[in-house]
Amino acid sequence: MTSVVVRPMALDDCERVSEVRIRGWQSAYRGLMPQAHLDALDVGEDAERRRGWFTQGDGTVRNLVAERDGLVVGWAAYGPYRDGEVRTDDGELYAIYVDPEHHGEGLGRALLEASLRGCAAAGHRLARLWVLKENVPARRFYERAGFHADGAEEPFEVDGVEVPEVRYTKDIEPLVP
Repeated sequence: MTSVVVRPMALDDCERVSEVRIRGWQSAYRGLMPQAHLDALDVGEDAERRRGWFTQGDGTVRNLVAERDGLVVGWAAYGPYRDGEVRTDDGELYAIYVDPEHHGEGLGRALLEASLRGCAAAGHRLARLWVLKENVPARRFYERAGFHADGAEEPFEVDGVEVPEVRYTKDIEPLVP
């Protein structure tokens, strides 16, 4: 098996990132969200939205992809923590998804570590993320990486079904020049 390359996402990656994201949702959230919602997710629509965000963004949100043998198999996005509409001095991991066919290969860890390095490079001393309360595998993944639930919870609803999120936090070391 070849090594993974983590690199900044390019506009040409949008379609494949949408495939990874949707397959990730359909795998990770099966049984946690209404199946009809997961089945209705559309790669083309998601990719179109992603292209718009990518081309119109202000550069504060960073997107990374994990590539193996030239194929994008993972995606992460990070930037300043969002407290409502306000961006704070903390960092936030907005998303991390790995193609389910590639789980267990260290791709999520590589994306997480690269995102944390990016947060540190941007001057963030604290990283936060939100995860579905009932998503036990994801919670374990983040806990193994040194994150801890800090007690904050947010309501989240999908097609009339409550799927609350919990916030995880981790202190990050500043990069030394």
